[in-house]
Amino acid sequence: MAADSAFTPDVTRLGCLRGVSTLTAFGRAVEIGDWQRLTVRSIGAYLGLVPTSSSSGYTPSLGPITKTGTGHARRLLIEAAWDHRTRYRPGVELRRRQGKAGPAAQDRGERANQRLHARWVSFDARDKRPVVANTAIARELAGWCWSLAVLDT
Repeated sequence: MAADSAFTPDVTRLGCLRGVSTLTAFGRAVEIGDWQRLTVRSIGAYLGLVPTSSSSGYTPSLGPITKTGTGHARRLLIEAAWDHRTRYRPGVELRRRQGKAGPAAQDRGERANQRLHARWVSFDARDKRPVVANTAIARELAGWCWSLAVLDT
């Protein structure tokens, strides 16, 4: 279904990211549907990857993520974000998936993979809890997914 459907272009472009195989890309594309209705700033909130906010007077307080939206797409992002923790060395499978996409998607995917790994390194240097850091990486990964999905459309 992913190879011959309305979601095929999105699946091909999303495959340029680490941790996003065909099944993961297809799941995201189906769960999100029309990427154009979202923006890079709103996709994290749509998927429930933003912190809850509680404010009393002048003291705002951030809590756990909201977990609104579809849990399946959020879980796919969380799982894919863990792949960005290890050093970025594109393997044969990732290069094969990138080869199917256009040059603009390949470039954007390459920049995303390098940036997300660099973010992991900075979180590790600051001794951030891994699950908190991974959620932040997943939120940014959602933005990169949006960026790739609306590319050339």
